[in-house]
Amino acid sequence: MEFISTYTYEIKKSKFIAYFYEINSQEEATKVLSDLKKEHKKARHIPYAYKVKTTAKKSDDKEPNGTAGTPLYNLLENNHLENCLIAVVRYFGGIKLGAGGLLRAYVNAANNAIKRKEEK
Repeated sequence: MEFISTYTYEIKKSKFIAYFYEINSQEEATKVLSDLKKEHKKARHIPYAYKVKTTAKKSDDKEPNGTAGTPLYNLLENNHLENCLIAVVRYFGGIKLGAGGLLRAYVNAANNAIKRKEEK
C-alpha cells in the first residue's frame, strides 16, 4: 500500500480529513482502515470506499445512508481509479450539517485529496 495524499476540510466546527491510498488487496484496505481507527480514536465516523482488482467495497460508517460511502465510491468510479482507497475521518463539531451538507463535505474532502494526487 502507498499513501498518496490527504486533505482537511472544516465546516461548522466539523473536521473532515480525507486519506487517499493506492492498495493492492482487500487486506491492505483493512489494514489502512484499522490504522486510521487507531490513529483517530476520537473521530465520530470513518466512511470509506475502495476498488481493488474485481472487488469494491464502501461504508457509511453509521452516517445517514447514502451520505458518505456511495458518494466516495462514485468519486473513484468517475475518476477511473483502480486499486485505490479513499477514507474520510470525521470529527463532529456539534452542529448538524443535514444529509446534503454531509454529502457535500465528504465529497469535497475526498475530491481534493484525489486532486492533490494529480498535482504530484
